[in-house]
Amino acid sequence: MKKKSIIVALAATLTSPAFAQSSVTLYGILDEGLNYTTNTGGKHNIEMAAGYGAGNRFGLKGAEDLGGGWKTIFTLENGFDLSSGRLNQGGRMFGRQAFVGLSSDKFGTLTAGRQYDSMVDYVAPLTANGNWAGYLFAHPYDNDNTDNSFRVSNSVKYTSNNYGGLKFGGVYGFSNAAGQFANNRAMSLGASYVIGDLTLGAAYMNLNNVGIGSTGAVAANDASFFAGHQREFGAGANYNLGSATLGFVYTHTRLDQPTGNGYLTPSSFPAGITVNSLTFDNFELNALYRFTPALSAGAMYTYTSGRYDGSNGDSKPKWNQFGLVVDYNISKRTMVYAHAVYQKVSGSTGTFLDDAFITGTDNSSSTSKQGVVRLGILHVF
Repeated sequence: MKKKSIIVALAATLTSPAFAQSSVTLYGILDEGLNYTTNTGGKHNIEMAAGYGAGNRFGLKGAEDLGGGWKTIFTLENGFDLSSGRLNQGGRMFGRQAFVGLSSDKFGTLTAGRQYDSMVDYVAPLTANGNWAGYLFAHPYDNDNTDNSFRVSNSVKYTSNNYGGLKFGGVYGFSNAAGQFANNRAMSLGASYVIGDLTLGAAYMNLNNVGIGSTGAVAANDASFFAGHQREFGAGANYNLGSATLGFVYTHTRLDQPTGNGYLTPSSFPAGITVNSLTFDNFELNALYRFTPALSAGAMYTYTSGRYDGSNGDSKPKWNQFGLVVDYNISKRTMVYAHAVYQKVSGSTGTFLDDAFITGTDNSSSTSKQGVVRLGILHVF
């Protein structure tokens, strides 16, 4: 079972529309569990952590039939922490998605608001973390955004219809800064193609001054990295082979003049150190096997080759990350699951990249190794 995509589709269709020509649907996901981490800042940790199988949310989707194959559509989707009840996505009320637009049976869909970028739309569904696994399976620091660490605010988005298995689209996020059109803006393009049991996808994203200020396309309280320039490219494939799905994804991320990382505390790099550039090349192999309609298991291996160029020297860190997941559906809407992820870092000397950090853990390890085991329950409504 492709967990994330199926859960979202199910949650969005469980409520029947009240009228044939105009409808509003309430949907949501509740995910809670316990994590055991082998090393966070030198100590192991047992914690309750929410949203690691799929992000907790409740949302409203609506559509109004305008006639002639045209519809007005909207989505308002809130993200929250089930353990504490607080808002996620930097405290935004509808931080996961918030947009309105027009959809045509002939011409596709045009929307405006806070939306997913093309890496999330076309490449992430081919990864383990962006499909059937979850947060802990993200590539290091979610450097390519395939785990949807940030959205694009102030954005206009076009999504084509399905043309014989081909879909494509693009997003442009405005800086909203007077006289600084390129200051914290975002652009992305992507496409996918399905032919028989094979699914292909590719995307490109370009961000300027990402994480600068509070009103741009990717604000400071939303970014995974802060940098003068961030570029990403990714492509991958999934192939269905009976009860199994096999996948391969490659992504490349380059950051010029990075100044910090949203996952780390403190978020800024050490004082007195200038980082000229960071690059990440991620190679992921994943496989999912459905033993029964209720029981499935998946595995992932990611090799990431990095390059650090800073005033304190150069290094070439390497990450090896392994992940396993088992899902069991105890009902149509409720799942219990187990996750296990292990990461080892090598090749980095004297930088913040020396220590292992599995995305979503409480803190970096004090060594080059880190492991996490999670038991969770997930319910959709």
